[in-house]
Amino acid sequence: MNHAEKNDFFELLRIAFGVPAQEFDYAQWQYLHSESLKQQIAGIIYRGICRLPCGKQPPKMLMFQWASEVEAIKGHNKLLNAEAARLTELFMAQGRKTAVLKGPANARLYPDPYMRNAGDIDLWVDGGRDSVLELLKKMGYEISAEHLKVDHHVHLDGKSGIVVEIHYKPSSGNWNPFSNARLMRYLEKEIQNVERVPEGFCVPSMKFALVMQLSHIQHHFLWEGIGLKQVVDYFVLLKQASEEDRRDVSALLSSLGLSKMGGALMWIMEYIWGLAPSQMICKPDAKNGQKVLSMIQSEGNFGRHCESNKGNHFFIFWLKRRWRMIRMFWFAPVDVVCCELAYWKTFFKFIPLRIKMRRVSLRGVI
Repeated sequence: MNHAEKNDFFELLRIAFGVPAQEFDYAQWQYLHSESLKQQIAGIIYRGICRLPCGKQPPKMLMFQWASEVEAIKGHNKLLNAEAARLTELFMAQGRKTAVLKGPANARLYPDPYMRNAGDIDLWVDGGRDSVLELLKKMGYEISAEHLKVDHHVHLDGKSGIVVEIHYKPSSGNWNPFSNARLMRYLEKEIQNVERVPEGFCVPSMKFALVMQLSHIQHHFLWEGIGLKQVVDYFVLLKQASEEDRRDVSALLSSLGLSKMGGALMWIMEYIWGLAPSQMICKPDAKNGQKVLSMIQSEGNFGRHCESNKGNHFFIFWLKRRWRMIRMFWFAPVDVVCCELAYWKTFFKFIPLRIKMRRVSLRGVI
């Protein structure tokens, strides 16, 4: 993405949220469309396009294609809302407190609740790992041994093909075990403050969302990458948060190991949307913010367009991923080392499974 393309892309992001924008005059619509798909924000960019004068919108054929994709996004959001409400009722009948994390909980805060690209449902269920797994078996769900390898959630297949992650921990946490212990203590306490919303499911407090989703962004940024979708989510949270919420979260960032990512994100918020300092949770960090944004643009949503994730040869893939971790050392040295140690722990743990399956790589298996 060159400088002009980048400016026009961000201009549409500003327009989508009603932020005063400069004169827009762009011709490379096919590129903007592919970039919106890469970043999983096609519905958001389309909303910005719809606010442009007719003479400055994309060609009709591309506009029709884009509109069709947005209708699919809208339909999927409705399915997710319905499934989240159904699961909430299901677990409430079992006497369990629940909360939808991210996804539909974020989408309802957008100017148009159906403009956000929908994914899966992350549903926290109270009770802890053993209790939740026992409850799921009692309710007739089959949990595969493969899914039990993850230490904070299990996968279920919901209705209409919707993927559901049942969380018995409120977050995947930080890679640094010391800051992670403090983070998890805070989140375990704060997630008890849930609220039932008109959509039919429960959501956690805004303070929980701000802390948990910042840690989620940092976790995935270090391991594989993040996209603008997660950045837009956080912008929406900041705009909806109260002054008290932002102040309380700001006081926690350093002890929870989130100050560096917080500063980088605040710079991105200021750069793209001109977010006011009064709506931030910490001081913007231009140096780290520029690096993080550059990686977001090159790697795409959850790193799916990153060069280290491409190719079929395991050894080349492995080398590129290890090199990526070395290059991430500038961001948070302790977290990067802990992340790499966690990888090697898993690597050796699954040697017996590799031998059993006669495979060097378990990509696509675990």
